Amino acid sequence: MDYTTLQVIVTIVCAVMVGFTKTGLPTLGIFVASIMASTFPARESVGLLTPILITGDIVAILYYRKAVVWKHLFTLLPWVLAGIAVGFVVLDYISNGALSVLIGSLVLALIVVHLLRAKIESWLRISLGQSRLFTGTLGVLAGFTTMIGNAAGSIMSIYLLSKGMNKTNFVGTNAFFFFIVNVIKVPFTVYLGLIDARSLTLNVWMIPAVLVGAAIGFKVLPLIPQKYFQAIILSLAALGGLHLIFF
Repeated sequence: MDYTTLQVIVTIVCAVMVGFTKTGLPTLGIFVASIMASTFPARESVGLLTPILITGDIVAILYYRKAVVWKHLFTLLPWVLAGIAVGFVVLDYISNGALSVLIGSLVLALIVVHLLRAKIESWLRISLGQSRLFTGTLGVLAGFTTMIGNAAGSIMSIYLLSKGMNKTNFVGTNAFFFFIVNVIKVPFTVYLGLIDARSLTLNVWMIPAVLVGAAIGFKVLPLIPQKYFQAIILSLAALGGLHLIFF
């Protein structure tokens, strides 16, 4: 079955937003995950979005290749792999309807987490930055959420905030984390039949859109008032999450 015109248009828009979120505004990723799962069958959206995310990841790691803090990635990755394994099992058995509700609920929960993040930032660094339980919990949650819905951005942000990184190291480490994790996810999504020749063909056509989004992120983001733009994105993400749950 071919993709509809609406699905192609939505994918182009989401590909631009992926490029933008990888080089500019991380919270946009929540909205992308929700809108893709609203436009496509929820399980199919996971496989369709993953290669687009990897394209954006490649752009980001090339730009921020000197800013990564590897020790924080190596500490987290074993727990992330466990979360991916759990998400893989869930994806193998869950229906599209149930997955839509799960992703929608997850999106709403992550929005709440994001809104609370700034208020608890100092507490995260002081109280939880060195906690192994904290690291393990967030690692499993990040692996699970990225596997079932490509929606681990807010969780990873909380982890990186707890390490007290500066802005450049934050973005660079985040970029390398998602590149590694999204590549690890590929064999699982292929096995589940969520990535195939049909979806990859559409993914290839989306590469220019991702590059356009990345360029916008590099050039335009400093000109946009962050607090207003972020409020709009989070509101749209909330609407997307509610749509997944109730419609």
